Amino acid sequence: MSNWDIIYAPLVAPWVLWLLAAIICALVLFLLIKRIPGALLRGLGLVLLTLALLNPSLRQEERAPLNNVVVVLVDKSPSQIIAGRQDLVERTKEALEGKLKSLDRLDIEILSIDEQNKDLANGTQAFTSLRETLSRIPTNRIAGVVMITDGQIHDAPKKLSDLGIDAPIHTLLTGQSDEFDRRIEIVKAPRYGIVGAKRKVILKIVEQGRTFEVPNTVKLKIRQKGSQPQTQLVRVGEKITLPLKFPHAGFNLMEIEVEAHEDEITTANNRAVITAEGVREKLRVLLVSGEPHAGERTWRNLLKSDASVDLVHFTILRPPEKQDGTPIHQLSLIAFPTRELFSEKLEEFDLIIFDRYQRRGVLPLHYLDNVSQYVLNGGAVLIAAGDKFATPVSLANTPLEQVLPAKPTGRVFDTPYRPFITPKGSRHPVTHNLPKANGKKPNSIATWGQWFRLVEAQVNEGETLMTGTQKHPLLVLNRLGEGRIALLLSDHAWLWARSFDGGGPYTTLLRRLSHWLMKEPDLEEESLTAIGDGRKLILTRRSMQEKVAPLSLTKPDGSIIKVEPKQTSPGTWQAVLPNQSLGIHRVKSGKLNALAFIGFASQREMENIVTTKKIMGPLAKQAKSGLFWTGAKSNEETVNLPKISLLSRSKQFAGSDWMSLKDRQAYIVKGVRLIPLFTGLAALGIFLLVLGSMWWREGR
Repeated sequence: MSNWDIIYAPLVAPWVLWLLAAIICALVLFLLIKRIPGALLRGLGLVLLTLALLNPSLRQEERAPLNNVVVVLVDKSPSQIIAGRQDLVERTKEALEGKLKSLDRLDIEILSIDEQNKDLANGTQAFTSLRETLSRIPTNRIAGVVMITDGQIHDAPKKLSDLGIDAPIHTLLTGQSDEFDRRIEIVKAPRYGIVGAKRKVILKIVEQGRTFEVPNTVKLKIRQKGSQPQTQLVRVGEKITLPLKFPHAGFNLMEIEVEAHEDEITTANNRAVITAEGVREKLRVLLVSGEPHAGERTWRNLLKSDASVDLVHFTILRPPEKQDGTPIHQLSLIAFPTRELFSEKLEEFDLIIFDRYQRRGVLPLHYLDNVSQYVLNGGAVLIAAGDKFATPVSLANTPLEQVLPAKPTGRVFDTPYRPFITPKGSRHPVTHNLPKANGKKPNSIATWGQWFRLVEAQVNEGETLMTGTQKHPLLVLNRLGEGRIALLLSDHAWLWARSFDGGGPYTTLLRRLSHWLMKEPDLEEESLTAIGDGRKLILTRRSMQEKVAPLSLTKPDGSIIKVEPKQTSPGTWQAVLPNQSLGIHRVKSGKLNALAFIGFASQREMENIVTTKKIMGPLAKQAKSGLFWTGAKSNEETVNLPKISLLSRSKQFAGSDWMSLKDRQAYIVKGVRLIPLFTGLAALGIFLLVLGSMWWREGR
């Protein structure tokens, strides 16, 4: 395509030309006033002289036209995946692309705002992404922007000038003008609570969009594990206070559901799950040491280092019968408060540890029977056995025998060995994945430091998690109803704490062991957890079995599917399900149940999901653009789009049923040819002709 125009390259400074032009005008005006013959010819000659100084040229440009660029912004944020909008968005996009492709010299740039956008946590940040896209496109090629959205844009500028473009911005609204929604708004919820206590949850029911002649009250269902489901009537818009119970440590869930309205666009936000962590105010531990030894202080230091543990520690050296008349100030030892601890306040302790304790008449047998009943009633006991456990003064020869998982044979091994994790131990949460445990080869020995004592015992019940020399049991755990007991058949665990022979995971092992005894949910052998991570659902099954059955997953719409988890490590199976629907997902495996809530990535996405033109309306007015409702309500209905055209100049770029993009008429120059207009013989001839005419006129 060729284009012709005239350019000038003045031979003198511009001010000289302006001065010369002024002089010429004044001179011609003077000559005309005086009626001097040839005044016009004289003026023409001076004009030609000025034109020569302007040095005009005829320029021919070879231009290659550039296509206009329209940016189509497709809003696929979480609020757009509800109520079938995702299908409407795709159909609108396809229909729009079809119309845009019918226009000449128009390139289409698609920009999607979906869950992967980094700013989605703050809501739909459409204009942040739009600015980044527009910055890569030359301004003289931008024909306009078309946004396919529900209108819920959280970063819309107040002024068009803030966007930095001079082009129309049209909006296609994927929804209806009379939509209605009811949702649960969590005003305040605790993140943690003390086990056994209650904390307040404050919420309210919010209705948005079209108004109905509906009752002012709605039904609210509350479910919490360990309690019966409750239903109560609540007023819309008023704050409601509910008690959140913390029956156990770890995560505690409360599920809340408000009854749905038949005209709601979605029920995904009619449910909410509140997750709060239960923490123990203080774990009361009673540590009873039978005699001073190298590992006694190690036990004490471990328990005292845990801020959540309230430790009571006694080393028994003085029998209770030694209650004579010796003055108190002459005694180096104090009488052990056996009655207070083992009769009156026994149930107040979460864990009792016997460290190398032996029966020496210090604790009467009926007190040890109280400890047995304490275990059977749900308590926890840990016995760290020394060599005296194999003698007649062993705890195995007391009423504690009825709860012990193993009975000593009377033999003690004093040979070096390295502890070994059994196949069951590799699956048990207490010993699962301990640092530097058994090697990858079968029956390989851990790289831990050596121990030098092991009490031989015959296991009657329970699980053997670790073995020692000649594969004799080292660590045995057992459940007795609601109670738990652990037996460590060596008193040399302290060698790991001193890093002897390389040491070992002393702190990790004994902390896990203590927390398992105190029923921490994270250390349960049989457990099922479900976690919603964005749109992804993560299911984890832990079991002591070699195989687990498929998991039963109930989706928010009520459909049930079977999920086959894959083993990720001994005793642990996991399944990751991407792109799950919004709402509460319930998982079941035998008697185990779990639930997870998949909601919006941003709370702002849930605040208002009703399609609106209030946000984009002012911006469209400034850009002389339009907002259009697509009109489709179902998958079968046709998407209604306005007529689309290209206009180079217009005071308005949209009407009731049409919208226009701006034809920028951009181009690139491929070649230039200059033809001087007032140089050479032609210019000289014209000048001489005018000069001669002037002389001829004066001669007459």
